[in-house]
Amino acid sequence: MNGPAMLSLLSTAYAQTVGGGAPAEAPAYLQFLPLVAMAAIFYFLILRPQMRKQKEHQVKIAALKKGDEVVTAGGIIGKVIKVEDHVAEIEIAPNVRVKAVKSTLGEVVAPGGNAAAAND
Repeated sequence: MNGPAMLSLLSTAYAQTVGGGAPAEAPAYLQFLPLVAMAAIFYFLILRPQMRKQKEHQVKIAALKKGDEVVTAGGIIGKVIKVEDHVAEIEIAPNVRVKAVKSTLGEVVAPGGNAAAAND
């Protein structure tokens, strides 16, 4: 074989073994797999615990009764004097009473108990 014929034969053989055509594309669902994984992580690490905490708060507020000590969202500690549908009357000092919306109460403390800070 002469030079050009040999070169053409070698280049054809090389192209068949190396290239072999275009590589196969990955299935389309594999592109969405990272997004689905991030959504699942977001749900289990952020949303689910927040919903659980909110549900516990609603149960505490629903069980609010006269004599309970509460901490408002503003940090005022007082004793519940009267409970209505959406409002609680709280005594924060002797003969000093305020009305607070029940949903703004941050924590319900057992009578005589200590209110722990939220970051402890």
